[in-house]
Amino acid sequence: MSAALIVMAYGSPASLEDVPAYLADIRGGRPVSPEAIEELTERYRRIGGRSPLDEITESQRATLERELGLPVYVGMKHWRPRIAEAVEAALTGGAETIVGLVLAPHYSRLSIAGYRERLEEALSGRAELLFIDSWYDHEPFLDVLAARVRGFDGHVVFTAHSLPQRIVAAGDPYRDQLLETSRLVAERAGLSDWSFAFQSASATGEPWLGPDILEELDVLAAKGVRRVLVCPVGFVSDHLEILWDLDVEAREKAAALGLELERIESLNDDPEFMRALAGVVRKALPVPSQA
Repeated sequence: MSAALIVMAYGSPASLEDVPAYLADIRGGRPVSPEAIEELTERYRRIGGRSPLDEITESQRATLERELGLPVYVGMKHWRPRIAEAVEAALTGGAETIVGLVLAPHYSRLSIAGYRERLEEALSGRAELLFIDSWYDHEPFLDVLAARVRGFDGHVVFTAHSLPQRIVAAGDPYRDQLLETSRLVAERAGLSDWSFAFQSASATGEPWLGPDILEELDVLAAKGVRRVLVCPVGFVSDHLEILWDLDVEAREKAAALGLELERIESLNDDPEFMRALAGVVRKALPVPSQA
């Protein structure tokens, strides 16, 4: 059996000039206002002009390829290389089985399911698909996060990307998985002073899951907390939602409240994290390198 791994991420524009096309892709062809384009462009400008996501994902890809002894390809949901391009490259390379792994630990029908749909559409039954829905409770992953928060003298806030609140009524497991990851990490690290908050909600006119991290900072300041460590358990790489939403917006909010705010170092291509991620893939598909 010839197998290949396709790792998937959201994608980010390669330059400021790409922002309009990137936003149009996210919105599926729906009109994008000049104001929205300018706002997103300014955010990228404030973090240096572009996200490091492409370089980080390529490093993760290369490391997984070495760890697993399998061909590994990158597919982005909203930018290049596309998921469909990764599929064609894997099939051209002779893959008969494809493992699909999204670089996000927690499942939602509004997020992970969309990656699977694109992968299945591109495959069109030309190879067997083994798709990893979630890995939020994978113990080596939890251990890596626990090491980053252990011993912090203050309050730890775990965060993840918010989604529309309607997913809860629909029975979506996203919020429960996030809370379980946070609980398990706190337990491993011996934390007693921690909470969970969402971040990066979009202005769509409907309620999104909360509390938002900025609201949570208000609450913590009112309680007399003075030191906060943010641990974004829903993200594994530095990108706009980390570098802007946390490192700019949340830090500015904390400073205004008199809070000292720190953030854990993102997992990125950390060797321990990459070994944990390779273990997630091995669970889905025993590979020759295990022999």
